[in-house]
Amino acid sequence: MGFARACSVALVGVEGVVVEVQADLEAGVAAFTLVGLPDKSLTESRDRVRAAVVNSGAEWPQKKLTVGLSPASVPKGGSGFDVAVACAVLGAAERIDPAAIADVVMIGELGLDGRVRPVRGVLPAVLAAAEAGCRQVVVPEETAGEAALVPGVSVLGVRSLRQLIAVLCDEPVPDEPEAHDERRPDAMPSGLVMPGTGIGTGLARPGQGGGNPSDLMDVAGQERPRKALEVAAAGCHHLLLTGPPGAGKTMLAERLPAILPTLTRKESLEVTAVHSVAGVLPPGEPLITRAPYCAPHHSATMQSLVGGGNGLPRPGAVSLAHRGILFLDEAPEFSMRVLDALRQPLESGHVVVARSAGVVRLPARFLMVLAANPCPCGRYSLTGAGCECAPSTVRRYQSRLSGPLLDRVDLRVAVDPVRRKDLMGQGGRGEPTAVVAARVREARARAAERLAGTAWSTNSEVPGHELRTRLVPAPGALAEAERDMERGLLTARGLDRVLRVAWTVADLRGADRPDASDIAVALELRTGIPRGGLTKAGVS
Repeated sequence: MGFARACSVALVGVEGVVVEVQADLEAGVAAFTLVGLPDKSLTESRDRVRAAVVNSGAEWPQKKLTVGLSPASVPKGGSGFDVAVACAVLGAAERIDPAAIADVVMIGELGLDGRVRPVRGVLPAVLAAAEAGCRQVVVPEETAGEAALVPGVSVLGVRSLRQLIAVLCDEPVPDEPEAHDERRPDAMPSGLVMPGTGIGTGLARPGQGGGNPSDLMDVAGQERPRKALEVAAAGCHHLLLTGPPGAGKTMLAERLPAILPTLTRKESLEVTAVHSVAGVLPPGEPLITRAPYCAPHHSATMQSLVGGGNGLPRPGAVSLAHRGILFLDEAPEFSMRVLDALRQPLESGHVVVARSAGVVRLPARFLMVLAANPCPCGRYSLTGAGCECAPSTVRRYQSRLSGPLLDRVDLRVAVDPVRRKDLMGQGGRGEPTAVVAARVREARARAAERLAGTAWSTNSEVPGHELRTRLVPAPGALAEAERDMERGLLTARGLDRVLRVAWTVADLRGADRPDASDIAVALELRTGIPRGGLTKAGVS
């Protein structure tokens, strides 16, 4: 009788659970039983593992074999358990020393020829293993760089099961040649990519808004929207851009990632973990260091936006935009149910998705940018432009952005048509991206210093109670905002958001705390009613 165990990791959303893979051999009719709540793809590993072991030169035990995955109450799926199952079986058959694999975490899919193929979610899996106290991890060679991002863990990248057996048995490691023929497509990296996650997902490479390098100097005119873009980046405030087609709303949004600061180490690991699970991690970049930019099409379903799918939910667009930007172009064209589903992540920074297979909590702290036309034809706000939309049609179109959703948007800015002199370069060009990005970094640094020792890092995260009790503005600065609240122009949530924006405006000008002019700028950016604050700040 033989018994051996190895370890692997089951992913639940973007969080991992260490699973003990136990193999037991008994005398009897040869059979292979896999227990422990496996899904269809994991059940099929029995045939993959058997073929891989035989084709790697090892003998398959002709006994009654039972493989258990513990804890049995956690749903397990995917092909990432193959390597751990194969080693547990070989340990029970005494081909390798059971003690050598008892505490080793193994992640990877096996091909029928014994090659170890990469799988998605290696980074969160290794993070879970490290938190559980595991110090040795075996992963496919292609994902060794991703696994090595976790400190305190010894990572072994292998190309085949034959190589792994040689390492565990202290035998000469065979040199596995590259099996890829340049004349044929390479199927090996396909396990890292989720089908359908190409350019059409709207997910751009970090630091490239629409996929192409761009600069704020490309934007002609638009001083107020540019100021709003800077404030949004400095404090991570949600932004609504409203204006006719061709005014530059999408152009502005695509240049926002370039002025955001580089992600911290902790933020980079969070973002990389989400992208790894979703299968959209950029090839050759094991660590994402720039804020992601996700722009789903307006036909996106609720599941694709907030997360979902068969079985345990997968990350949606709000999670792919974690620590980055979620841009919803033509926002009124989105389903109202889809837009209202954003209210929870906007408020809490995460989304909780419940399905029959379980409940998953996914990170979703993003900067949302909405772009909207004033009416279906887009010419409603233009004088003499010939808008033929009926008043009821305009009201119905504008009401697709519900009041509760708009109440969570800090900045609402009208984008006017570009003037001829600005378009032809006669009005002068605005500041380049590098100059604006430097101011944003300085403002973020001031906020981080002020919020040191708290759970918050940006002004948009500070609770309203703290803004009204500890982080108070200058005396008398809130007088105009209080009058707006009494007149019903501001809700209680709206007043808190005005305070957060005012702190960001003060950080951008290097002040210790907001004064009346900063409150006026925040009110003007939220309500659209001129208060003189932007004019004093040099924005016409």
